[in-house]
Amino acid sequence: MNLSSHFRAYSLRGDGPSGEPIDPILGVDHAWISAPQFPAHPHAGFSAVSYLFLDSETGIDNRDSLGNHNIIQPGGLHWTAAGRGVVHEEFPVEKGKTVHTLQIFVNLSEERQQNAPFALSLEPSDVPVVDGSGTKVRVPLGTFGGAKSPLETPTELILLDIALEDGAELCVPIIPGNTAFVMPIHGTLAVNGQIFEHAKFAVPAFPEQQTVHEVILSAPKGNAKAVLFSGSPLRQPVYWQGPMAMASTAALASAIAAYQHGEFGTLDSPIMTTTHL
Repeated sequence: MNLSSHFRAYSLRGDGPSGEPIDPILGVDHAWISAPQFPAHPHAGFSAVSYLFLDSETGIDNRDSLGNHNIIQPGGLHWTAAGRGVVHEEFPVEKGKTVHTLQIFVNLSEERQQNAPFALSLEPSDVPVVDGSGTKVRVPLGTFGGAKSPLETPTELILLDIALEDGAELCVPIIPGNTAFVMPIHGTLAVNGQIFEHAKFAVPAFPEQQTVHEVILSAPKGNAKAVLFSGSPLRQPVYWQGPMAMASTAALASAIAAYQHGEFGTLDSPIMTTTHL
């Protein structure tokens, strides 16, 4: 766990040369942020995605070197596809209030890593919600229960924000061949019958070699909350350096050189409007 007076986060990173077992995701930070923590920084080769939980006390002021500038509200999502390079910055709108967020790093296919960067934004009111017996599922990305997120993203990904009342159970089908994992957010959660306490921040993962057709979540000891991720693995190498990740060492070296030569742009660019869906 990363910890400071204004920032604490549980961090998950893919292991192995291709990011298994969470490919196409490279990493997730489940974070609480109450003051600016990170100066403007570059990204290249993947998508930086911010999802704010509904219990966030304030939003995130988001801007990038493409000229996008918007507020990510509690319950909203912002997707920055860095492609060949972008400079990005986010910080809480109201000082002293806490943002409760997921910072998600989603890999791009090798051919998309050289594409021009762009951004997508999803307002809280546009996130589909599926109500069940003692369950409520928000669908910021992908599909579930007949609901489909309006975002069309460069890497296909399902993200479900799941609330379970005491004793409730939810079955989530998994597309054959997809990876899937669950992040407990609070409470006691059972995943396919195995108990996970949030205090341990266990992250049950389902490797590619294990055939998974469904994930059954339940709340055996009071209300619980979890996030489920599922996606089609890219199965490509990942070479990291700081906030850049490419599919080859040559591409990574090229991205670093491009940033050093100012080719990612700056945050002083004229402000334009982010694409909203």
